[in-house]
Amino acid sequence: MTRAHPPIVDRAGWQRARDELLAAEKEHTRAGDRLAARRRRLPMTPVGDYVFAGEAGPVRLRQLFGDASQLVVQHFMFHPDADAGCPSCSMFADNVPPTVHFGPYDVGFARVSRAPIDKLQAYRRRMGWPEPWVSSYHNDFNTDWGWTVDDAEIPGVSCYLRVGEEVYLTYTTTGRGVEPLMSFPGYLDRVAYGRQETWEDSPDGWPQQNPYQRGARRDEY
Repeated sequence: MTRAHPPIVDRAGWQRARDELLAAEKEHTRAGDRLAARRRRLPMTPVGDYVFAGEAGPVRLRQLFGDASQLVVQHFMFHPDADAGCPSCSMFADNVPPTVHFGPYDVGFARVSRAPIDKLQAYRRRMGWPEPWVSSYHNDFNTDWGWTVDDAEIPGVSCYLRVGEEVYLTYTTTGRGVEPLMSFPGYLDRVAYGRQETWEDSPDGWPQQNPYQRGARRDEY
């Protein structure tokens, strides 16, 4: 049986269709620029100086900034009873660029999870991630800010600004809001069959299955 595929046209027909799509893509880019401008105008709110467990001992939230005034935090789902981190959060972690590129923009990066620090460090070594990772197991950070609700972990990203010794929350996003921070979904959105998930608007006959069925930790494929 022949697998469904896009219609076949000559080169000129393909170029016309591509040019039409390009106009829509450019508008999408401009809309993204307008959203980014609104993010830069969000107010901020004080967070408080939480103390986390780090690899070498206690770490205050403001210490996670290092020498930077801005900080991006990945809220990585890792329940205290689990032995490994969330597969989708792991995929996100695999997509974090070398953080040396953040330096010129005055931005630091770290992960926070509720699992005990020994579990986090063991998993970090397994996956080979160099970024700082601290545990909120012994503080109320996750519940205070909605990253643990009814003992369930919530994935996402937060951005913070340090003004003197005070730390402020400037932005958060969860769910599909983290996709622009990952390269992987962008590649899938550009190949012919897309993400191959049932929620997508795809032509009849395109391969599809329930969301989040294909992804796994990179050493489990």
